[in-house]
Amino acid sequence: MGRLTVLALRAVLAALLAGSVFVQAVMVPLLAADLEGLDPELAHLRAPFLVITVLGIVTVQVVLVCVWRLVTMVRRGTVFSHAAFRHVHIVIGAFVAAALLVFALGVVLAPGEAVAPGVVLLLGGVSLAVFGVALIVLVLRMLLAQAVARDVEAARMRAELEEVI
Repeated sequence: MGRLTVLALRAVLAALLAGSVFVQAVMVPLLAADLEGLDPELAHLRAPFLVITVLGIVTVQVVLVCVWRLVTMVRRGTVFSHAAFRHVHIVIGAFVAAALLVFALGVVLAPGEAVAPGVVLLLGGVSLAVFGVALIVLVLRMLLAQAVARDVEAARMRAELEEVI
């Protein structure tokens, strides 16, 4: 990966991480204040909605940090090692957690008249899409495993060749 590409990706990751921290520190408290004015029959939705929102932001932050670490490994040429799997596993877990959080939001909003049924259906679709991203990352993890195995095999063959020579 080129130096300019890594720099651009890191700039985007840093901007996204700073934006997520801003949302967590400023926007969520403002949202909490706005939700205090809910109708009494919808007041029970305030706490679950805020918890799901904060946890969703945390999943995004976890993915951003892990991608940053993987980009660092790519830049150093160490991405084809077993250390990369830890970050990939965390990314997969974060996407699964995000899918469950979106599904939980749909479950929280489904009963009653809080939102239209179409919104709950859309949340179910978004949950499925996020879970699909987790499965795509799992497939990419399998490709990484194959690449690591081939890298180990190539190193072994190089060592054997050096012994022969």
